[in-house]
Amino acid sequence: MIGDRGYDADSRVRDVLQKAGKTAMIPPKSRRNNPEAYVCDRGLYKKRHRIENFFSRLKEFRSSDTQREKNSRNFLAGVYLTAQKLWLS
Repeated sequence: MIGDRGYDADSRVRDVLQKAGKTAMIPPKSRRNNPEAYVCDRGLYKKRHRIENFFSRLKEFRSSDTQREKNSRNFLAGVYLTAQKLWLS
C-alpha cells in the first residue's frame, strides 16, 4: 500500500498491513524515534503523487462532464473524455 505520511501509524495501519501480508510504502513522520527503520521507495511515492494530482485535475471537470449522468456507462464515458482532454493538454 502506498500511503501519505498521515497513515504512518503502527497499530492502526502498519501492523494491519503486515498481518495481511502487504508492504507499507509510507514515508515516516519526522517525529519518529528511528525513521531509518521504515524504508520508502521515493520513486514509487512520486508516482503516487502524480496519480493523486491527476485525480485532482479530473475533479475540476466534474461539474461540466459527469454531474448529470444517470447511469454508470455514461458517467464512465464522461470520465474517459475528461481524461483524454487532460492527457492531450
